[in-house]
Amino acid sequence: MRLVFAGTPETALPSLRALIDSPRHEVVAVVTRPDAQSGRGRKVHPSPVAALAEETGIEVLRPQKAGDPAFLDRLRALEPDCCPVVAYGALLPQSALDVPRHGWINLHFSILPAWRGAAPVQHSILHGDEIGGATTFQIVKELDAGPVYGVVTEEIRASDTSGSLLERLSVSGAGLLSATLDGVEDDTLEARPQPADGVTVAPKITVTDARVHWAKPAMHVDRLIRACTPNPGAWAEFRGQRVKLGPVRVLAGERLAPGEIAATKTTVVVGTATDAVELGEVQPQGKRVMGAGEWARGVRPESGEVFT
Repeated sequence: MRLVFAGTPETALPSLRALIDSPRHEVVAVVTRPDAQSGRGRKVHPSPVAALAEETGIEVLRPQKAGDPAFLDRLRALEPDCCPVVAYGALLPQSALDVPRHGWINLHFSILPAWRGAAPVQHSILHGDEIGGATTFQIVKELDAGPVYGVVTEEIRASDTSGSLLERLSVSGAGLLSATLDGVEDDTLEARPQPADGVTVAPKITVTDARVHWAKPAMHVDRLIRACTPNPGAWAEFRGQRVKLGPVRVLAGERLAPGEIAATKTTVVVGTATDAVELGEVQPQGKRVMGAGEWARGVRPESGEVFT
């Protein structure tokens, strides 16, 4: 089939590579978000999907909105049979959905109808799910509500961050998306409506949401930090300055007051509503990532000082 692939971040690259390498399909163009500023110098860079497409000589479309007339005209001229989507990051109007004869097929990183929305992997970790997954489905106007083609599952490990889980799902999901498109082309795969029960929503987790509240139980603190690693990054304040926090280790039976810091030359332990947690990597505001012990040797927390 002739494909126009829509995606933006690194998460989409395994799927794009799989489709470029597929002997059954031809990726004639990609649709991605416009180039954006990133990095310390805030230089403008193409999205990872755009960069890969340019390396392989594939046309790149960067509409400000997917309903822009010029974009729709070009999409129609490309005559795609189907438009696979992985983390594109923008809404698709009906005028765009109507172009390919097999529609737009999305790879979503949850087991639908659970965790519809922008941050399914983060919410699955935050809420303590034991199993995650990825789903291919036909895009319709309602958010992530279209009929399902296929699902893959993945155990959520106790040490998983949203980054590590998403990395595994992006690989297994690439195989699912490729197999889905094969089945659509062969007319051997039928999309089934999602069940009405079990719908949950996964809105974007903001920087404000990522603040650690030490009066919560240790289990919640652990899940929040892992869910927000690497993005948007969990954080707390020390002496009025933000400190980003990497994954922690729960110390069963060890107690401190919520937010209270107990530091040695090599370790930093912080209290929660239940068990204390040992910090791993931290990043003080405006500085590099470092081990918690190194951070403590620099700031020298006094007895009774707290994270807030």
